[in-house]
Amino acid sequence: MSALQEKARELLASAAVQVVIGYGRGSGGAARAVFIREATKAGDLVFDGTCLQNLAVYLMKPEVRKLGKAALVVRPATLRTILQLAAENQIAENSLLALVPSAEEIVLLATFAAIEAHVAALDSDLSTAEKAELQRFTALGLDERRRFWEEQFSRCLKCYACRAACPLCYCTRCTVECNQPQWIPVPAHDLGNLEWNVMRAMHLAGRCVNCGDCSRACPVGIPLYLLNQKLVSDVFTGFNSRSGISARSDNALSTFKPNDPEDFIR
Repeated sequence: MSALQEKARELLASAAVQVVIGYGRGSGGAARAVFIREATKAGDLVFDGTCLQNLAVYLMKPEVRKLGKAALVVRPATLRTILQLAAENQIAENSLLALVPSAEEIVLLATFAAIEAHVAALDSDLSTAEKAELQRFTALGLDERRRFWEEQFSRCLKCYACRAACPLCYCTRCTVECNQPQWIPVPAHDLGNLEWNVMRAMHLAGRCVNCGDCSRACPVGIPLYLLNQKLVSDVFTGFNSRSGISARSDNALSTFKPNDPEDFIR
């Protein structure tokens, strides 16, 4: 932790960055996002097993962008998010620094190429339990899957915490906020809940980087990561496309290639 604090202090003191976005202690000892703008405040930074939030969610906030160049304390999923945002032309090269805490030192990644190389050397971010759960879900028949998700979505409160936590839900106006026409029903009933969650899942198909923040943010514990990871798997199987590994990749669901296995578009 002291190495992270010292690196942040150095970057701010030299004006290499104007803000360090990292983790600090919140109420009850929980980790929360902090925005360090003065070198003397670098001692507020912490990093341990409770620091789970994907801080890349703040890169798209106008008020954060106004602070200047940022150094971002990252986890593996955060690095994949940076590459995915770059691939979608949402962040520019040299607009940020990534700080990777490790046991020995702080690894500083200053370019998208450096982030790509670092990500390429990482293992899957899915835990053994998550892999097993995904395999069990995949083995279910279509009717069983539908019943499973209808039951899960029936508990949805339509609070949109999943949208707020997701770093790839960055539309300035969401479909649920459009009322002329009203695409998604407003009340938290079965139809509205199903349409909202299916729409969001489709918007993340081929884009989700498995940070898990949607599931952690859900107040009723819907396993949204499971749905997103099933779509990630399907996109990889059907299109050989994986999100969050390159700053220059095309989105599988918005790109046509002559060798696509389906011929309906020809």
